[in-house]
Amino acid sequence: MHISAALQLAALITAGFLAQWLAWRVRLPAIVFLLVIGLVLGPALGWLDPEAVLGELFFPVVSLGVAIILFEGAATLRLRDVRGLQGTVVRLVTLGALVTMGLLAVAAHYIAGLSWGLAALFGALTCVTGPTVIAPILRTVRPNVRIANVLRWEGIVIDPIGALLAVLVYEIVRNGQGGQSWLVFGETVLVGSVVGAVSALVLATLLRRHWIPEFLQTYGTLSFVLFTFAGANQLASESGLLAVTVMGMILANIKGLAIEEIVNFKENLSTLLISGLFIMLAARMPWPLPPGAWWMGLAILLFAQFIVRPVSVWFSTVGGGLSWRERALIAWIAPRGIVAAAVSALFALKLEQQNLAGSDYLVPLTFALIIGTVVLQSFTAGPLARYLKVLSPEPRGVLIVGANAPARAVAKALIAQGVPVRIADDDWFDVRAARMDNLPTWYGDPVSDRAEADLDLSGLGQLFAMSARRELNNLACVHYRSEFGRHAVYELAIREPGEGAANNGAAQGIQAPYLFGEQVSIAMLHERLQQGWRIKTTRITETFGKDAFFALYGQETTPLLSLDDKERLRVVAQGKPLVLKPGWLLVALVPPGQQDGAADYSAK
Repeated sequence: MHISAALQLAALITAGFLAQWLAWRVRLPAIVFLLVIGLVLGPALGWLDPEAVLGELFFPVVSLGVAIILFEGAATLRLRDVRGLQGTVVRLVTLGALVTMGLLAVAAHYIAGLSWGLAALFGALTCVTGPTVIAPILRTVRPNVRIANVLRWEGIVIDPIGALLAVLVYEIVRNGQGGQSWLVFGETVLVGSVVGAVSALVLATLLRRHWIPEFLQTYGTLSFVLFTFAGANQLASESGLLAVTVMGMILANIKGLAIEEIVNFKENLSTLLISGLFIMLAARMPWPLPPGAWWMGLAILLFAQFIVRPVSVWFSTVGGGLSWRERALIAWIAPRGIVAAAVSALFALKLEQQNLAGSDYLVPLTFALIIGTVVLQSFTAGPLARYLKVLSPEPRGVLIVGANAPARAVAKALIAQGVPVRIADDDWFDVRAARMDNLPTWYGDPVSDRAEADLDLSGLGQLFAMSARRELNNLACVHYRSEFGRHAVYELAIREPGEGAANNGAAQGIQAPYLFGEQVSIAMLHERLQQGWRIKTTRITETFGKDAFFALYGQETTPLLSLDDKERLRVVAQGKPLVLKPGWLLVALVPPGQQDGAADYSAK
């Protein structure tokens, strides 16, 4: 049966969505399902032929897609994050990356028989990990904070470094035949760096002077990225990837330039591109595979898992202050992801056009390493962490979505009692106010892909959705329900003063229990804080119990939460009434006028 090109494209987009959804449900990296779907639709069933669908546009589409993915990754790399990291992370992304690249090149040469040039390219492509595959593993395993920070930041920092290494090695491979190869290589690096830097500075000037209206900023940035990529390639072949990487890194580090909204847009676009590219690239996989590719891929996977990663981590963590147990788990977790798959396929397309011997092995070996490391480590990292006893303690902290005044007041009260808190919001003015109060914050969309990779949830076990936007609260509850559990996510009611509780049932199908009870809304909290009400913490004793507390402060006092004698947080919520015992702490919103010396955590 003939399948039209339109139906193949529609099926491709739908299959990408299903893979992303399935990955979210089972809490595994989406890349596994995307590649499997591509292999099934392509080589196995023959239903999807990307080159037949796109024709001559296939190569440009892949190239532009990779350019956007690399720019989006580079735009998240801020030098201040690198400067604040421990020496271990810096060594992992420098010395460790070089050791990994060299050992994988040796493996590819002696196991797969690739030339030294192709073997070095394979090593450069596969020395990266990546936040999109690290984050789901960390969320499932929950190692201690030091391990999580090392692995998370290694994945963020090494992605653009690996892309740069791959571009540089590719240029050596491509131009290694002629006497002018080093001159051409230098020209490529120079053009890519200069074009990327100039494009970044021009775009930054346009954005900072508001010469591009806000509603056109994401569109304008996208056009700049694509034009930079294509223009650099026109001046010096294959310099485009380097140019967009440099462009993203510079934009991310210009002071006073807010590109978070642009990055959020790029995340959504990157999700679509990643889904489509992985399926198309896997569907294009030659079948049958080149002779020996199966056992070669398995051998390289075992070599990478049991020799390359441990050696790299050993060299990088000497004297870093980590215990042998922590170093052992870090040495086990190194899944390959987006950059390795996308860039390897792009370079393989170019190398095949040059009829370079062995180039047909590049993609199968890279994909074998990606699938092998993700699957193996996803299922074994948890038991290994438990055996090594490096799991984080039971999470008792709170992720607060929303940085408005009530959220800040609640965060202050929690922090004062030693409860870990992190506030996440994409409203810059509220986030800035929270930072001025010295509250831990994360600026960005709390339900975005960037939050998946970058938002640190170490020690956090509950969600308070306190944003003024009902849709964001609902999405946050759904998003973090699989992370914290159905009974650990709460949503503050959004209701105007005077509205009844029954009027807030717009999203009953996905709604979490109302935070602080059905009668408490964000408007009420705002109003009472402005009227002088205060969040106070009081210890309940045998002589000063619950009844005495309400007798002192009045029946209008609103209990918010309590902490038991083991410092466990007990939230007052819909279906969860206030529970108090002698020795416990009560946190409540009390009316003005009472001066008993209790702690005061109002938000200014």
